[in-house]
Amino acid sequence: PRRRWWPLLARYALLVVVAAVVLFPVWTAVMVATKPLAELGSLNVLVPGSVDVGSFGDAFDSARLGRYLFNSLVVSVAIATLQVTTSILAGYVFAFVPFRGRSVVFAAVVATLMIPTEVSIVVNLETVQDLGWIDTYQALIVPFAAFGFGTFLLRQAFLSIPVELREAAAVDGYGHWGFLRKVAVPLIRPSISALAVFSFLLAWNQYLWPLLVTNDADLRTVQIGLKSLAFENATELNLVMAATLLAALPILVVLIAFERQLERRLTAGAVKG
Repeated sequence: PRRRWWPLLARYALLVVVAAVVLFPVWTAVMVATKPLAELGSLNVLVPGSVDVGSFGDAFDSARLGRYLFNSLVVSVAIATLQVTTSILAGYVFAFVPFRGRSVVFAAVVATLMIPTEVSIVVNLETVQDLGWIDTYQALIVPFAAFGFGTFLLRQAFLSIPVELREAAAVDGYGHWGFLRKVAVPLIRPSISALAVFSFLLAWNQYLWPLLVTNDADLRTVQIGLKSLAFENATELNLVMAATLLAALPILVVLIAFERQLERRLTAGAVKG
């Protein structure tokens, strides 16, 4: 019946409007990045026309964006790997290994989530200075090797595994390490993937900490590079937008690569009806 079309039509119209609002900044960045500098002051800057992709090459050459992207990629992958590894081990222990004071220790781990970064940043900076790690990859990576949220997330995921499965694995001769590798980790793979993406995005978007522990431009990350580029080339908007799009490209690749795992994690608690 025609009267049933209107709710569906209104829903799709709302989705189109929301999508347009969300994608408008992206469209603006693409148009500005691909327009010659002389055309940026015109009113038709957002209308497709002449295309000049030279600003992307200039971002790598003059702005040293390639070095900044490499540093961010190394740091983000290392942090995500360490956080996933430590969270898997800690989450499994809190879920399957009984020991005295386990609840207290887990509460202390969760309590770290309520501590603002600004509270510990001075102490962490002094520690890094005492270790002689200024202008090193260790300073950018090691302070973030463990993640309280990751431990909490994977502990909850491990708790969803039936205890009977652990008992059956023990009967078959699997110890904790064998059960973790061959049974538990494959079962919570969506949660691990979600944590890996979340850790990567947090590490990629860091600005304050890399700014504090690095003075050498060769160790600066992409967020600092974008800030410096925007400050030094404030009039070359096409160059700034091109660098911004290139910096966002790895995030897009990660989200697309882990889309299925993220979808499985987000719908894990859904009930079919």
